[in-house]
Amino acid sequence: MKTIKIHPLDNVLVALEDIKTGETIEGVAAVEDIPRGHKIALTDIPEGSEIIKYGCRIGTASGNIKTGSHVHTQNVKTALSENAKYEYDPVSYPLPNVGRKTFMGYRRAKGKVGIRNEIWIIPTVGCVNSIAEKLVRDNQDLVKGSIDGLYTFTHPYGCSQMGDDHATTRKVLAALMHHPNAGGVLVLSLGCENLTDEQMKTELREWNESRVKFLTCQKSDDELADGRKLLEELAEFAGQAQREEIDASELIVGMKCGGSDGLSGITANPTVGRFSDRLIALGGSTVLTEVPEMFGAESILFNRCKDVQTFDKAVRMVDNFKQYFVSHDQVVYENPSPGNKAGGITTLEDKSCGCVQKGGSAPVVDVLEYAEPVTSKGLSLLSGPGNDMVSTTDLTAAGAHMILFTTGRGTPFGAPAPTVKISTNTALFEKKGNWIDFNAGGVADGTETLDEAGDRLLDYVLEVASGRKTRQEESGYREIAIFKDGVTL
Repeated sequence: MKTIKIHPLDNVLVALEDIKTGETIEGVAAVEDIPRGHKIALTDIPEGSEIIKYGCRIGTASGNIKTGSHVHTQNVKTALSENAKYEYDPVSYPLPNVGRKTFMGYRRAKGKVGIRNEIWIIPTVGCVNSIAEKLVRDNQDLVKGSIDGLYTFTHPYGCSQMGDDHATTRKVLAALMHHPNAGGVLVLSLGCENLTDEQMKTELREWNESRVKFLTCQKSDDELADGRKLLEELAEFAGQAQREEIDASELIVGMKCGGSDGLSGITANPTVGRFSDRLIALGGSTVLTEVPEMFGAESILFNRCKDVQTFDKAVRMVDNFKQYFVSHDQVVYENPSPGNKAGGITTLEDKSCGCVQKGGSAPVVDVLEYAEPVTSKGLSLLSGPGNDMVSTTDLTAAGAHMILFTTGRGTPFGAPAPTVKISTNTALFEKKGNWIDFNAGGVADGTETLDEAGDRLLDYVLEVASGRKTRQEESGYREIAIFKDGVTL
């Protein structure tokens, strides 16, 4: 199979392999070379007519397009504007039948569960980043028994911020401190920063003093020795935790894509969507973010909102993000990156229709603010940008135990939570096996169906939840990035 027509209404095919000029595919002769992941016109498309893919408009023809032509940025333009209007037209779809599943995780206080038992050092200000990194390097001997690792998540903030940015930094850091994948947390501050220990403790509200400890470096005669002592205490506490069997209904999984290509919406993203539906059928929770990559495909999600109140929250989330663009004198549709375009994604609508495939077909049960914790079982939408590091930090702060990250181009980075890289094509999986955990390219190769890939991904997720390390974890790639909108003093 060299091409795919995703939806019966589509007027383009997507190439699953490179197509040469003169090749006849589905009765259409290519009039020029069509790279893998790119689109070929099924019929003549007059200037101004809609380009249909996924059964949705992904743009309009900027000139006359002949049958068999390469349909891409040279002859297609976006049809998006900043002033879209939405109406609630609810739809619902049945969830698959899935037998009970469990994983081996860590039972935490107040009913929470974790899939890792790590010790995290959280700097409250960028000035102590190097101290945090040295404490991690010098104290790896504490990683033993049931302790899965010792890590820090450095960042440049915590001082010289005001208003919403200052509040956002507090919110994200507190959420990480509460994350159930951390069996122990050392909060490391300098002592003169804007984000004081008192503010951090107020943001935390409550904590177990055996699990969360504070060190202010300016108050310490030897912060490395004092840090070692506190880490020993945290290791003693965290080391008491042991894995036990936990129902899959307690899992929270974030969903993200990056370095997308023309196969993302055909293989990896709908595979994640099949997984999402299966986990939700088991009583679990999934979280979808990247609001700018919903632009142009919003109604696919909006009409699955469980009620009009949830629909209204979803519309506000999208409209607020559009206003964020407009307030910075940016247009909402300047999104696909050079790598996206090279992979076959033409417009933001094209990208968005592929991105939202990760949300499967389950109802949308909640809409969350940036870094707001997940509290509802099912599919939640989370406000956040498309940037890989910012959005995966957002998902982790919201409580995701792990993140499924689909990619057609490849990327090595990882979030604080285990980050499962899912390739859209087999060639990437074979080339970058040190980055990629799971190959969805078999869907394009014709070796498995989307449902089979979704079943396999569910099993893989449960293995990771039970302790199997991702490629990102094996390499030690972990980082955070906090959303910023205002001035720096």
